[in-house]
Amino acid sequence: MNLKNASILIVDDDTDVLTAVRLLLKTEARDVVTEKNPENLRWHLSKENFDVILLDMNFTSSINTGNEGLFWLKEIRKVKPDTSVVMITAYGDIDLAIRSLKEGAADFVVKPWHNEKLISTIKAILKQKGSKTNPQPTFSTDSIIGKELLGESEAMQQIFHKIEKIAPTDANILILGENGTGKDLIAKAIHQQSLRPDKPFVKVDVGALTETLFESELFGHKKGAFTDAREDRTGRFEAAQNGTLFMDEIGNIPLHLQAKLLSVLQNRQVMRLGSNEPMPIDIRLICATNVPLTELANENRFRKDLIYRINTVEIMVPPLRKRGTDIILLAKYFGKLYSNKYMKPAPEFDVKAMEKLMNHHYPGNVRELQYIIERAVIMADDSLLQPHDLIFSPIESLSAPDTEPAEMKLSSVEKNTILKVIEKHNGNITKAAKELGLTRTALYRRLSKYDI
Repeated sequence: MNLKNASILIVDDDTDVLTAVRLLLKTEARDVVTEKNPENLRWHLSKENFDVILLDMNFTSSINTGNEGLFWLKEIRKVKPDTSVVMITAYGDIDLAIRSLKEGAADFVVKPWHNEKLISTIKAILKQKGSKTNPQPTFSTDSIIGKELLGESEAMQQIFHKIEKIAPTDANILILGENGTGKDLIAKAIHQQSLRPDKPFVKVDVGALTETLFESELFGHKKGAFTDAREDRTGRFEAAQNGTLFMDEIGNIPLHLQAKLLSVLQNRQVMRLGSNEPMPIDIRLICATNVPLTELANENRFRKDLIYRINTVEIMVPPLRKRGTDIILLAKYFGKLYSNKYMKPAPEFDVKAMEKLMNHHYPGNVRELQYIIERAVIMADDSLLQPHDLIFSPIESLSAPDTEPAEMKLSSVEKNTILKVIEKHNGNITKAAKELGLTRTALYRRLSKYDI
């Protein structure tokens, strides 16, 4: 469903919030209704069918527990179970907001929010509502999508739709994304849905190949072609014949070797080292790299003609920190996976534990989350995981190259300090602001600045 055709109700006792959201959405949505008193909700629901309701977590200043928001969420669900509700919450009430998801809320937004973030959240919900009446991507029963490759976020749903469209073609695919985002799983999913699913899927990490082994590994060699070539060797291109060749970390290939790779892709044939007989190849090529496309466009690093050759269609994989509640979805998946592996009860997650998972930055992405949950399953004394069971390794943050400009490092220090102090005070903004020597308003400005 399109936002332009949507009817939205905002319920908040802060008139400034009502005014701000109404002004933001009035040009975006068909109908925007504001309400200060939640007691009038039933009247509004009897008069109109709203597509989305933005509901504050707190209405009584003397209580501020969020229970009011949860109560009215349940009331909405009783009267209009198909209406999507987005909870509006303060930073310190994220645990209650996560609880609201269990009670049927579609999502939550944290004050102060970015306008673009609020609009994208509403659009994602409307798209999901529309998808219930529209055909969804259909994948074969052996597909890893929905089994290993998981995601309910809008970004991942877009990737699944793209896979459905491009997999049956022989178009060359370039998968872009940070380390640990699951680029290899996406490559496997494309192969599974291609017209070559019963043919070989061959992966090669070209970034790990030394220059002396590059041609031998990819193109093969004949016996005696060089020292230690004691027998004929089949290269990865030949091994992937009629199937899919997945070349990972392609952005790390030196320039002079890129020319040899380009020649093979253009001519669709390889020649083993030590041989004069070219062999035709028929492969589906998928490449991946953690190097940003802007850097690949630098001809001092990567040949532009090779980019065009490998990049008929590109897939941008989002980092885990931008996938919202996919974090909880994946955590539960890994919890079940490792409880089976180590013969332990399937873990549950305390609300505070889920909050801790949602607040982490994940420099190591899905791979980092996987190790966090595996460690927790092994070490936890109880099947209900608590925040102290979730240990974030310093390895990822320490492994980042020391190349940022000084002003960026100062920003990182300030952001990390704010996060640590807020976590220390369990999300209490007033106490955190006092320790940091800031007013609440100043702290909220910094939270907005760093997209926290």
